Amino acid sequence: MAETRTISARKGNSDAGSEAPAKPQRTRITKRKANENHARSYFEAIANRDVDGVLSHWSDEGVIDLVPLGVLRGSAQIRGFFRELFGAFPDAEMTVTRLAAGQTEVAVEWRMSATFTGEPFQGVEATGRPVELRGIDLIEIEDGKNVSNTAYYDGMAFGRAVGLLPQQDSSAERAMKGAVNAVTKARRVVADLRYRTAA
Repeated sequence: MAETRTISARKGNSDAGSEAPAKPQRTRITKRKANENHARSYFEAIANRDVDGVLSHWSDEGVIDLVPLGVLRGSAQIRGFFRELFGAFPDAEMTVTRLAAGQTEVAVEWRMSATFTGEPFQGVEATGRPVELRGIDLIEIEDGKNVSNTAYYDGMAFGRAVGLLPQQDSSAERAMKGAVNAVTKARRVVADLRYRTAA
């Protein structure tokens, strides 16, 4: 009995029979679950190619760092990017393969399948080629809104898929590498000649 009274007194509860306060861990778990649900809803809007739905998950000053492409700042740029993306890839399908939610951030691994049959994308006319990508987004959430997202995916694979770069191990790729190597060797020769002349 003495031990029970001591524990109750430490908790500031003189009534040993009353309920203990909720553990802080439950709050953390609830916040993680809310962030997980928010991220799933965000990617569902992307999968549905719903620009307004995507924007509803963002704060007005949100920032997306698309590592292969560049940084988007604010609602207008984010809206413009997704309009362009969905216009260029009208059959785009997005699937979440793994998701890990924390107190303020969510990591989402995804796969996208699409065909480049629509409008131009990043200045490139539609090539009609299929695109298969996988990537990961690291989303920071505050007050139920995305405030930042760093999105990683293979920019070279995307370039190959849409026809900006030659296919891997193709004769065109070997020719391109040969041209780059020839230019690099020529620059070394010129730099070496300049060094000898200056000496």
